[in-house]
Amino acid sequence: MKTNYTDEKILNQIYLIRGQKVMLDADLAVLYNVETKQLKQAVRRNIERFPEDFMFELSDIESGNLAAQRVISNMSRHTPFCFTEQGVTMLACVLNSPIAIEMNIRIIRLFTRMRETLSNHKEILSRLEMIEKRVGDHDEGLVKLFEVIHQLLDREHIRVRSKSIGYIKPREE
Repeated sequence: MKTNYTDEKILNQIYLIRGQKVMLDADLAVLYNVETKQLKQAVRRNIERFPEDFMFELSDIESGNLAAQRVISNMSRHTPFCFTEQGVTMLACVLNSPIAIEMNIRIIRLFTRMRETLSNHKEILSRLEMIEKRVGDHDEGLVKLFEVIHQLLDREHIRVRSKSIGYIKPREE
């Protein structure tokens, strides 16, 4: 069974909350083609499968902040559940439907791709910092080198313009 959700649309539903990449219960419910109420009931019935590093509930303040950012509805009476990558995996076990399994596989692949991309960016940034430090150390040396070159050029210019002193032998014809 294929869904019409693009990877980009799913990626846009991954948020950084409490320093963790998470997906909200309402977004997952839409992706899994179930009501949010059903998803939450399934989680509550299997709460032992969802330790805090798999799933946590937002505080009222955090919910208010997300509502202000229009991430969640202001009208929501219940605070959202946030699922980490491991929590999303566990959700597929609890919601054992073909759509949930398919979407779970896609979501896990996206989490993995995000992690790889971040890892590559960190490596590139680390290398750039090393290059910047090396060049930074050479800056002073390069400035001094250019100063010396300018001084030498100025001296050469002075020598060329100065008159010769001494006897010049006339040419014989």
